[in-house]
Amino acid sequence: MLRLFDADCRLGRREVLRAGGTALGAGAGAIVGAAVGHPLAGAAIGGVMGGGTGYVVGNSMQNQENANAQTQAQVQQQQHEIESQRMQIQQLRQQGETE
Repeated sequence: MLRLFDADCRLGRREVLRAGGTALGAGAGAIVGAAVGHPLAGAAIGGVMGGGTGYVVGNSMQNQENANAQTQAQVQQQQHEIESQRMQIQQLRQQGETE
C-alpha cells in the first residue's frame, strides 16, 4: 500500500503534492476530456499539468519549511549564547562583590 499521507512516510512535501496534483489533474482532465469525447487524452494532459503544479507548490512549501528550520536552529544557538553570556556576567558580578 502506498502511504502518501502517513507521518512515517519518507516522501517530502513536494512529492506528496505532486502525487496529489497528478491524481486531481488526471481526474479533472478525464471529466473534461469525456465531455469532448477524449477522456484518456484529458486525463493525461490533466495529470501532467496537475503534477507540475503540485510539484511547484510543494517545492515552494518545502523550501519554506527548510528555511524555517534553519532559522529556528539559529535562534536556539543564539539563545544558548545569551544564556552563556548571562552566566559569565553573573560570575563577574560575584567576583566583583568578593574583591
